[in-house]
Amino acid sequence: MADLPTTTLQKLPKFTELNDLVSQKVGATVLYSTDDWFAIAENLLLPSEPVFKPSVFTEYGKWMDGWETRRKRIPGHDWCIIQLGIPGIIYGIDVDTSFFTGNYVPKVSVQAARLKTKLPGRESKMGTAASSEQTNAIAKLKSQDWEEILSVNPLKPGYKTSCHNYFTVAASTAYSHIRLNMFPDGGIARLRVYGRAVPDWSRISNSEVIDLVAMQNGGMCVGYSDVHYGHARNLIQPGRADVMADGWETARKSDRPAVLEQDTSGILKVPGMDWCVFRLGHAGIISKIEIDTNHFKGNFPDSCKIEGEYISCC
Repeated sequence: MADLPTTTLQKLPKFTELNDLVSQKVGATVLYSTDDWFAIAENLLLPSEPVFKPSVFTEYGKWMDGWETRRKRIPGHDWCIIQLGIPGIIYGIDVDTSFFTGNYVPKVSVQAARLKTKLPGRESKMGTAASSEQTNAIAKLKSQDWEEILSVNPLKPGYKTSCHNYFTVAASTAYSHIRLNMFPDGGIARLRVYGRAVPDWSRISNSEVIDLVAMQNGGMCVGYSDVHYGHARNLIQPGRADVMADGWETARKSDRPAVLEQDTSGILKVPGMDWCVFRLGHAGIISKIEIDTNHFKGNFPDSCKIEGEYISCC
């Protein structure tokens, strides 16, 4: 028997409709982590939902699908540096503690900065802590002085009804990196940083053909009729979909006719339609459109149409 979606258990803030700027799918990376004993910090960025495997243990302890540090036995607290996949304005954060119930992080804060240089990544390994060389190298960023976009806030344990910890961010500038602070240690399953990508349009020629709706170019989904199986914002993610869940899929309409007919043009006559609305990253002249139905074989749309409008107020 299926469980109710988590979205019905917790009312979702509006910012969760935006793009996740720290998903591995958009190129986000962990540059530094103080400790990766039970589970590595890269798990925070996985696009998949966290899972729990009750009987699975590693040589370091219980296997957990997230980032989990060891119990602190020295002064300080744990933290990591994450490079956003795409620099952008951050509107909200979800710190997901799924399945971390007796070992979740009690409090967190988030700092952010816009750095001009691309920094090297790291090789993560379970059961390790940051070396003195790594710590000394990352100290040059002076991340402890970055702007605080989320002050110290308590988290709730990772039960189904409390695992999502949503925080609105009042930021007006674009950031490229964030520092996630644990107080003092523990586990977090996933981190979602919702916002709008802000590309450098000065580097793009007016005559260049680009994807105006792509999330990396500032495109955003601003409305939809239904996202039962897959969110409409998936349509503007980088690259092609790996699986069907990476696309937009609606529920079948329960009031659809028992027997379908088609009009003289070959279009099925089905009352109503599903729709989604996107704000382009930049106003432009549309010359080409691609609609990719990759992986949708028995459930692709029969037909579609696209409408456009120039709205100067937003």
